[in-house]
Amino acid sequence: MASGSAVLDPSLHGVSSTPGENEYPSGFPLSICDEVPKEKYLCSNCNNVLNKARQTVCGHRYCLACVNWLVRNNKDLLCTKCKEDPSVENDTSVLTLDQFFNDAAINKEILDLNVHCANQGCLWRSTLKNFEDHQGQCEYALIPCNIGCGLLVQRKSLATHLETGCPNNKTTCPSCSGVLTLRELQKHVCPNSSDKKMTKTDKRQKNNHPGSSKKKEPCIFSDVGCPFKGNADKVKEHESCSHVGHLQLLLDVTRALQRTLHFSAERGYHESPDLLQHGQCSASLTSQSEGEIETDGGDPGVSDKALSLHDDQAEIAVGQQLDALQQRVQVMENIISALNREVEKTQISVVAMERDNYNGQQLIQHLETKVAEQQQRLVRKEIHITSLQQCISAQQDISYDGTFLWRLCDVSQRLKEAASGQKISQYSPDFYTARYGFKVCMRLYLNGDGVGKGTHISLFFVIMRGEYDPILSWPFRHKVTFFLIDQNQREHVVDAFRPDLTSASFHRPISEMNVASGCPLFFPLGKLKSPKHAYCKDDTIYIKCVVDISS
Repeated sequence: MASGSAVLDPSLHGVSSTPGENEYPSGFPLSICDEVPKEKYLCSNCNNVLNKARQTVCGHRYCLACVNWLVRNNKDLLCTKCKEDPSVENDTSVLTLDQFFNDAAINKEILDLNVHCANQGCLWRSTLKNFEDHQGQCEYALIPCNIGCGLLVQRKSLATHLETGCPNNKTTCPSCSGVLTLRELQKHVCPNSSDKKMTKTDKRQKNNHPGSSKKKEPCIFSDVGCPFKGNADKVKEHESCSHVGHLQLLLDVTRALQRTLHFSAERGYHESPDLLQHGQCSASLTSQSEGEIETDGGDPGVSDKALSLHDDQAEIAVGQQLDALQQRVQVMENIISALNREVEKTQISVVAMERDNYNGQQLIQHLETKVAEQQQRLVRKEIHITSLQQCISAQQDISYDGTFLWRLCDVSQRLKEAASGQKISQYSPDFYTARYGFKVCMRLYLNGDGVGKGTHISLFFVIMRGEYDPILSWPFRHKVTFFLIDQNQREHVVDAFRPDLTSASFHRPISEMNVASGCPLFFPLGKLKSPKHAYCKDDTIYIKCVVDISS
């Protein structure tokens, strides 16, 4: 559980965005988990899987959204779990914003839970940390229609819904200016249009009425030369994907009409046989298919009327095609508008996520700085503790009466190190000849030094620089006695010497310690493990030094 001073979480101070259609305002539902989640992963308020878990001082966990809701709607907020347990009476059960802490450890465990998509038909499976990203783009997610018809449709079916089923996706009839849905437009019979001007689409819808024959239908552009025929579905599919070819046919007919009218106006309708043949060929694309107009090439008046009727029919066909294209453009614009709103919504979500990510990075940097500072403090405290331990150890071992007993363990290992030259000598802890006397120590060569090297143990006396040197009498002139203790208490080895007052070893130290002086032939190595005496027992020896301050 988090303790100490809390880093204020901006999300606990009312700073929260409205959840999107695929976000869970509180915890994640239990139904998305592959396995039943543990109790510690559940919110104490909504009992769902924790979403951005926050832990209380009393040790219970809540979703971030539940925390905001509870704090906003309760004055003296008590922990839900603590209220259920009457035996708990603790001040920590009263909750305020500063008593909620981000539980990073439990959040990491929760995000690693195995989950699946709850949308019907979706086979997605992964971990919880990828769940919300998937929900934002799941093709099977139910989302509200962007035009506001009130229906919920799957994301993958939104475009189809807007094109064929949305009652709010309306267009305007080009003839009567009536506002109609796409379904209404398909059944709409414009009062401003006569039966003679009925479009091919209207005729096809009429023919599709129950009871009509099931013969193959021509394309709406058959009047201008399109040879395609088929059932209603195939004709509709053909018309929806052949815009370029149809427009080219319309363009050819329009150009032919313009040329015919131009030549007729110049020559007073006295065309040559070739020109009449060309005009009749162009007109036959429309007039002959319907059987509505019959022309006689020998009568100029009849030819004039035929050309006039042909011109009207071509204009009607072009106008109808343009109206159909405008209706399709209107539908596509509505779909594009809906998709644009989806894109804008996604962009807003991305901006919010980037902002949250930036805030999270700032918080991480702040916490990393705090951690670095605490680590530096911890290092300094450890150094200080080590120094204090050394001081305590020195105080425990120190002697102020001129007598010091030195216990050395692992003698066999020390002898090997001395013989190999790894560590030829070692110093004893320092001690004092009196409470405010000389500071001294012993220096031991287990493999000998000087004339005793390799054959004897050499033991020397060392005078160190001490705190009370200025008030002491120099040179050092007291008798020094060394003892190698027989642990069987039979025969101790004793050697003593008096200082050479002319030697620098016994004058006041200038450096940390003077040159050692003493007994290079203190004890033969061959007798160290004598069976008669226990100078070395359990791989341990005891050396004693006595300074006679009375002499």
